[in-house]
Amino acid sequence: MSTPRATTTTTVPTNRRQDVPAAIRLSRREVEGDLAPAGRRPGADTGDPQVRSRPVTSGGPERIGVWECAPGGWAVENRLDTETCVILSGRARITDRDGGRTFEISAGDLLVLPAGWSGRWDVVETVRKVFVTC
Repeated sequence: MSTPRATTTTTVPTNRRQDVPAAIRLSRREVEGDLAPAGRRPGADTGDPQVRSRPVTSGGPERIGVWECAPGGWAVENRLDTETCVILSGRARITDRDGGRTFEISAGDLLVLPAGWSGRWDVVETVRKVFVTC
C-alpha cells in the first residue's frame, strides 16, 4: 500500500493588501531634475542658504524627497524625526553638538541623523541629497 503524497498549493495574490505600502522609486530624471524654490533655510545664521526641493508622495507617514541648499549654516536642536539621506553633490560640514565631532560629507556619502540629534550644518558647496525621514 502506498502512502499518499502531500500536495502543496501556492496562492498568488491578485490584489495588494491595503495596509502594505508600495515600493517607492525615484528615477534619475526626478533626482537630477529641477527643484521648486523653498526660500531661505529657517534658522540660518551664516551665508544665504536658499533651499530648493521636490517632495515625493509615499502614502505613509515618512517624508521622502530631493533637497538642495546653497552655502550657509544653521543649528539643529533636538531633531523630531530620523533622517537618512544620500548626498548626490556638493559638500557640507556636520558638527555633533554632543562630543563636538565635525566631519565633511560629499557626493556618495550616506548620512543618518537620529531623532533627538543636535548639531550644525555648514554647507560649503551647494548640496543636493535624496532623503527619507520617519
